[in-house]
Amino acid sequence: MFNLEAIQQALREEKIDGWLFYDILHRDPIAYHVLNIGEILAKRRWFYWLPAKGEPRKLVHKIESFNLDHLPGEKLVYAAQEELYKNLPKLLGRAKTIAMQYSPNNSIPYISLVDAGTIELIRSMKRKVVTSANLVQRFEAVWSSEQHASHIEAGRRVDKITRAAFERAAKLVRDRVAFSEFDLQQWMVEQFRANGLVADSAPNVSVGPHSGDPHYEPTQASASPVREGDLMLLDVWAKLDKPGSVYYDITWMGYLGAKVPKKYAEIFGVAKKARDAAVSFVSEAVRVGRTIEGWQVDRVARDVICKAGYGKQFIHRTGHNIGQDVHGAGANMDDMESHDVRRIIPRTCFSVEPGIYSPEFGIRTEVNVYVGEKETGVTGAVQDEVLALLK
Repeated sequence: MFNLEAIQQALREEKIDGWLFYDILHRDPIAYHVLNIGEILAKRRWFYWLPAKGEPRKLVHKIESFNLDHLPGEKLVYAAQEELYKNLPKLLGRAKTIAMQYSPNNSIPYISLVDAGTIELIRSMKRKVVTSANLVQRFEAVWSSEQHASHIEAGRRVDKITRAAFERAAKLVRDRVAFSEFDLQQWMVEQFRANGLVADSAPNVSVGPHSGDPHYEPTQASASPVREGDLMLLDVWAKLDKPGSVYYDITWMGYLGAKVPKKYAEIFGVAKKARDAAVSFVSEAVRVGRTIEGWQVDRVARDVICKAGYGKQFIHRTGHNIGQDVHGAGANMDDMESHDVRRIIPRTCFSVEPGIYSPEFGIRTEVNVYVGEKETGVTGAVQDEVLALLK
């Protein structure tokens, strides 16, 4: 059951009259998560009004009138569109400022899930629609102590598998056994299964030019062979195979040779400097109690890479929120793909993963940062240099 009292307290703190949830055809997964809605029909529009004070109310179609029965509050029903328009003002009462899954100018696209027509409909009733972004973060991205523990344990297992994957690649190369990116990826998937881990998709194993594609995914048809002299990127994410568990998500670099070439070492050094600058910025802000927003963390890392002359080759945000989905609903470290003004709040976690990419190769270093009440830090192993796998 969702925490009605906590949500109403948050609405009062944000000075918002209420939170209006709306969906049709399961377009808004945030609504289903926050309200703890399971499998329901959603072929007709439903609304759930959660005021800052007083009892919630719901508006559902007569054919699907049972959809929100598990939620508290008075039920209003409609069949014809005219009944819907008549009941919506009753649903909202005297509220003037209404939060919805909306972001002005689509600046945070991960929150903008309510269609423009529905926003226009609510505004036509002389109501002000504001973003629910900060509310979503508070009730979707904050971890329990059990979730934090699951992250730490997942990290221990993922770090072990990642090290073993590099060791396996090195042994196969030394033994002159032919294998591909896909072969190593599938071996890692087997290790996930054996170690009680699950993920929404298989890890990224890439060498050479494929490492220059941040979202490359090897397949049996597309995978490159792995050979001595290759630069290898492993992007690995997983969580415990238990309800409520949260993800751990890292990227490490290795070189299948005895000595890492200077060009790889130097570019990794720039990415590492950017990563460490971002982590230090967050840690210091938490230590002194200074409020910071996601875009600021991105800017700190990006400035380092730009000053080194690689700004145009850093083509994605610095990091994303991490939760029960690997890309969670909280603040992203982003002033590039979007301008994320959400506050970084306690008991949330995010990646810091600056990367530098070219058509020939790419280099990325990724850690997870957990923000506690009074301190923060990286939750797993930290890479300081490209691993010389045949040393």
